[in-house]
Amino acid sequence: MTTEAAIIYPDADGMPVPDGEFQFPILAKVVNTLGVYFGGVPGARVNGNTFIYYVEGDPRRFVSPDCYVALNLPAESLESIERNNVYLVWEVGKAPDFVLEIGSKSTSDVDLGRKRELYAELGVSEYWRFDSTGGDFYGEPLVGDYLADGKYHRIDIRDEGDGRVWSHSEALNLDLWWIDGELQFWDPVSNLWLLNQEEEHMGRLAAEGRTEEERLGRLAAEGRISEERIRAEEERAARLSAENRAEAAEARMAEMEAELRRLRGE
Repeated sequence: MTTEAAIIYPDADGMPVPDGEFQFPILAKVVNTLGVYFGGVPGARVNGNTFIYYVEGDPRRFVSPDCYVALNLPAESLESIERNNVYLVWEVGKAPDFVLEIGSKSTSDVDLGRKRELYAELGVSEYWRFDSTGGDFYGEPLVGDYLADGKYHRIDIRDEGDGRVWSHSEALNLDLWWIDGELQFWDPVSNLWLLNQEEEHMGRLAAEGRTEEERLGRLAAEGRISEERIRAEEERAARLSAENRAEAAEARMAEMEAELRRLRGE
């Protein structure tokens, strides 16, 4: 009796990232930044440039977004992703909630065409495109779509008039900003920009440096106080010593005068 061979869903295809020299630094920063932010959120998964398989039994049917975020996943879904090192939609139970593609020369047509259609079919709640050039690849710096009735509808993008554009992601509850060719994430709840690991590390070092500087300042202040106390005690001891010498001298003079009077028979 023969058994059917297990179907393998590869976690790599041996091909480099398209336009990797251009795309990968942007991709890595975005994935890292969102990974830090959602790292402590239960049921959240952030990854990028990994395979999402969407037809069980057919390893040829997959898509590889530059960045995805899946939220509210049960433990068994997270375990499936970790175990397989790929995203099997039928095991995880749903498609990611958020997908972002980064514009480049060789990928922009697919991002605007077939991938957009596919993400809608899979049920990805929001599909965003980021163009670091400001529009060479997508025709605009930042664009987002939300899914309703199986179709994508544009998310309103706000233009600040100074080159910056932004909009809000309901899926992430974050604002996405295009600023000087970089993608920045703003948390409207904490009123803070999201940082990646390197930025957080540098921030901690800076904070530690300020703390150490303050500590040294306190020690220096305490040292000055101690020096002043020491000088005061030394001056006090000197005064006491002088007073004691004067008293001793007076006592000795009194003794000598008494002895003279005795010798004179006075």
